[in-house]
Amino acid sequence: MISAAGQAQARDQVQIAGSSTVLPYAKIVAENFGETFSDFKTPVVESGGSSAGLKEFCKGVGPDTIDVANASRRIKDSEVEACKAAGVTDIQEIRIGYDGIVFATDVNGPDFALEPVDLYKGLAAKVVVDGKLVDNPYTMWNEVNPDFPAWKIAAFIPGEKHGTREVFEEKVLAAGCEVAGDLEVRIASGMDKKAAGKDCMAVRKDGMAVDIDGDYTETLARIDANKTGMGVFGLSFYENNADKLKVATMSGVTPTVETIAKGEYPVSRPLQFYVKKAHLGVIPGLKEYVEFFISEQMTGPDSPLANYGLVPAPDAEREATRNDFEAGKTM
Repeated sequence: MISAAGQAQARDQVQIAGSSTVLPYAKIVAENFGETFSDFKTPVVESGGSSAGLKEFCKGVGPDTIDVANASRRIKDSEVEACKAAGVTDIQEIRIGYDGIVFATDVNGPDFALEPVDLYKGLAAKVVVDGKLVDNPYTMWNEVNPDFPAWKIAAFIPGEKHGTREVFEEKVLAAGCEVAGDLEVRIASGMDKKAAGKDCMAVRKDGMAVDIDGDYTETLARIDANKTGMGVFGLSFYENNADKLKVATMSGVTPTVETIAKGEYPVSRPLQFYVKKAHLGVIPGLKEYVEFFISEQMTGPDSPLANYGLVPAPDAEREATRNDFEAGKTM
């Protein structure tokens, strides 16, 4: 292992990789950090996905290895073992909040009690009709579910580059496809499971599902212009605009900070990053970056991350995260 002084000289910039979902949040923090702390260089944040980031993280300790791995799932036991085998024995887990998206329509519209299968049938590129996989034939919400209004399907969803696209694909489209039995039909037709799963998450391109690559204000403007449209929003944005929007339940659960943090609301998951404790105090700015990330300024209810779509953890959980990091708690 390299000496502390040698490491510091070898690299003077925090290196981060991992989850594409956490990427936009980490970039916002890194940019703010660079502006706030002039003594330190702006951290380098790269994507690649949770698994690739954790693999990189577990390669070892020292200036040639990354300091932080962003993840939209918890680290697996097998990854912790791989880390240990490479000398990464002290890992600090930092929960930053939750990935949670809500579905909302104009405040004066009817109530929607959604299930993932409804959104899959309304928005997937291909669905099974009479046992055959066909291009999505549905054009009205009441064709998907007779309890829904006779509204033309118009959904404004996170664009493919948006941080919340993954949770939309996995927890809505993939989940709905499986419940409908359409995943099995795809596999029976000769697709392997991975290809079938990917096909389940393909969104229709006929104008009824519109990718929004900008922020939620753009989605809100679309709903304002189309009173029978449905939009996907981050929870905090919806709460700040509850006078204009009516939120749908999902599988009978109303989205709130509490139902998301408890794991009751289905279209959500915890987001976290992992810190190599051996690099703290060695790589300049690493400790300060982590403290800045978990500060109220960055991850509290009125933070830029909440405005982008992060669901802040409840107050007590945020406080515990800060205390655990300060105390040097490892996994």
